[in-house]
Amino acid sequence: MRRGPLKAGEKVQFTDRRSNKITDQLVPGGVTQTSHGIILHDDVIGMVEGSVVVTVSAKRETQMNHEHPERDAGKPWKGTRAIGGWQFAVMRPRLADYVLSMPRGAQIMYPKDIAQVIQLGDIRSGMNVLESGAGSGAMSLNLLDAVGEDGHLTTIEMRSEFARVAEGNATVYFGGRPAWWDLRTGDFDSVAATLPEHSFDRIMLDMLDPWNRLEQAYRVIAPGGVLVAYVTTTTQLGRMAEALREAGSWTEPDIQETLERNWKAQGLAIRPDHQMIGHTGFLMVTRAMAPGFRALRKRDRATKDTTTDIDSLTPEERAEQLEDLELRDISDRKLRKVLRDLDAQVHAIGE
Repeated sequence: MRRGPLKAGEKVQFTDRRSNKITDQLVPGGVTQTSHGIILHDDVIGMVEGSVVVTVSAKRETQMNHEHPERDAGKPWKGTRAIGGWQFAVMRPRLADYVLSMPRGAQIMYPKDIAQVIQLGDIRSGMNVLESGAGSGAMSLNLLDAVGEDGHLTTIEMRSEFARVAEGNATVYFGGRPAWWDLRTGDFDSVAATLPEHSFDRIMLDMLDPWNRLEQAYRVIAPGGVLVAYVTTTTQLGRMAEALREAGSWTEPDIQETLERNWKAQGLAIRPDHQMIGHTGFLMVTRAMAPGFRALRKRDRATKDTTTDIDSLTPEERAEQLEDLELRDISDRKLRKVLRDLDAQVHAIGE
């Protein structure tokens, strides 16, 4: 937890009265460009969080294109309008703000999904966690923060360039490379095969085919440990769910999707924002059974077939398996009652 005056090298977030945010790293003699002038870093270094800094006034003529002045034709405001004098509040960015503003190599998980991973995965201080897929480091940063220096995070990333991006983002955020982080490059199965058995409390899988990694995941996770998988498509969702059930060593997965919508409140004008963050991915949460025990499964209804592909059947086969496919989800007894009720209502109209 960082407190006290802002120092050179730290990331800070500038927020104006319109809630526009700019995240930048403080550098002695450096500046941050805004649409209302520039912020001098030397003015910010030494301030405490919550202070207000004012952009430096300047003529827009300093922003004119001197190499190609013809491109500024018809833009007289560039040479006449003065800018500057705009106020920005200065804060250290929250982890969620930092994640959204940091350099990216791969697409990141949104904070709404990351928060659910930490909560539903029950990831706490002091735990030993295994992560597959570092990407740009968004999930890694939150896992490192959750387990703390008393815990340990092992991350396996296939691509070395993504691993470098994640490591750089973590180093900048924590002010140094976290000592409780073991970042390895390579294929998940190959690297996981070198890890001790039943040594991890939690596993987070963010990859294209997590269903192909369940064997090694079960080998290294402790009995009762929680596995969280993040997938983006319904096809991946279905394959992962079936793979967990077929393995027999994982509990029935809980599947969730989180949608985020902001609200505006000003006097009596209280309404939801016009935009929201909709589908980004699915979270699947399951737990490891003890060796020698199979997961308990809810019995499927005998008349319900959820595996047969209707489109693959001929019309004759489809007719024969009508009840098995449950194309009409109603019992004969209930259907007779519905028909009696409808006949009575039709008869009443005729009278």
